[in-house]
Amino acid sequence: MKHIYLAVDLGATSGRTVVGELENGMLSQRELTRFANPIIQVAGHYFWDIFALYGELIKALKQCAEQHIEIESIGIDTWGVDVVCFDAHGLPLRNPYSYRDPHTTQSVTDGLFAKVPKWQVYETTGIQFMNINTLFQLEAMLEAQDGVLQMADKILFIPDALTYMLTGTAVCESTILSTSQLLNPRTKQIDETLLNAVRVQQRQMGRRVEPGTIVGTLSDEVRQLTGLGAIPVVAVAGHDTASAVAAVPARDESYAYLSCGTWSLLGIELQAPIINQQSYDLNFTNEGGVFGTTRFLKNICGLWIFERCRAEWQDAPQQVAQLVSAAAAAPSCGTKIDPDDPMFANPVSMVSAINDYCAQHHLVAPQGYAQTARCIFESLAAKYKEVVDMLRMFAPFEIRQLHVIGGGSQNAFLMQLAADELQMPVVTGPVEGTAMGNLMMQAVAAGVCGNLKEMREVVGRSTQVHTYMPQR
Repeated sequence: MKHIYLAVDLGATSGRTVVGELENGMLSQRELTRFANPIIQVAGHYFWDIFALYGELIKALKQCAEQHIEIESIGIDTWGVDVVCFDAHGLPLRNPYSYRDPHTTQSVTDGLFAKVPKWQVYETTGIQFMNINTLFQLEAMLEAQDGVLQMADKILFIPDALTYMLTGTAVCESTILSTSQLLNPRTKQIDETLLNAVRVQQRQMGRRVEPGTIVGTLSDEVRQLTGLGAIPVVAVAGHDTASAVAAVPARDESYAYLSCGTWSLLGIELQAPIINQQSYDLNFTNEGGVFGTTRFLKNICGLWIFERCRAEWQDAPQQVAQLVSAAAAAPSCGTKIDPDDPMFANPVSMVSAINDYCAQHHLVAPQGYAQTARCIFESLAAKYKEVVDMLRMFAPFEIRQLHVIGGGSQNAFLMQLAADELQMPVVTGPVEGTAMGNLMMQAVAAGVCGNLKEMREVVGRSTQVHTYMPQR
């Protein structure tokens, strides 16, 4: 029997909808729509356009009706940490801040730690300190006396917000919640002390649910707009990395994973969080996975640096594959930048930021687009080795290979650099891991698939992988 699901996969630069067909233990997928997801700058702040994203969902659902695609459910995954504030009538009070917004300053984090000590925040949540975390965004809004926060009847993460707009049911899915630095991973509950610190109430956050929960069905309004019936909407692993990791086609636990895209998320999968002085000192994070697993990882600035440079280069090839080939052919300048340096967070010019970093650290600056691209890729590979070496101190098993998922896995030069740095096999695929994990969790919700092992077996049968072996 064939089962058809619709995955909505929203990234920090673009979004898409994917139709997945599960039949005879094989999953096939095809892209239905693709659209841009630009950051909007207004009055010195950066926002996402939640109304435009909702409009794109409606457009995709209309196409399902018009093309007679009999989808059985819908699941939404997005980037983490950002939230939408709604009034009591279900209307967004304002477009949500983007995590790229500069309002989460050092004074904001210091203000939060004056109320709840830094170690207590980490010991409670096990989450890596990044100023983009929801906790600090809420503190920034509180300090700014933001009226939207004060008026909010619901405060929902992006996938939960879109689910709310489709169904009228407000939930708080656990994997996306785990990115916030509000969740206690041991109790699986939002911590009251942290909520009180930012003056938010539990009732505003929606009912907490686990991945694979059917939230509700399309509202009457959405049915009228799209021509569809009462299609269920599933809370999949709402954090895109959690969906992607769920689709890693690993046969055993002896691996690290890398979700390679705008961000590089590098970690291991565990049955329980690791929260101790060493993980605190090294700033590791414990995020939620499917079936109660923990994703113990580091968030690394990923191909964001390359993409920002690519937008600036006037004389470079337009195709990524050509740029990567040029980088592979260029001589190395021998410089490694730290991708996580704050200079690279959101500069006006990324090329200038790299040059400034090299000047400040007395390093040889790369020359031209090809050598700069090579410098970025070599720096990322070196960062991967640094983090994997740290992971080996925590892992209760031997890490024997790196599984890479996401669009960056198609960058053969970067993958070979990673294999050479790590001195172990790098296995790439699936490229579309996030959508596959989303679709498979819908199969779980429908009772078609029973557990994580079965999910990964389906993914393994349905995708091609490539292995890069160390060459030096």
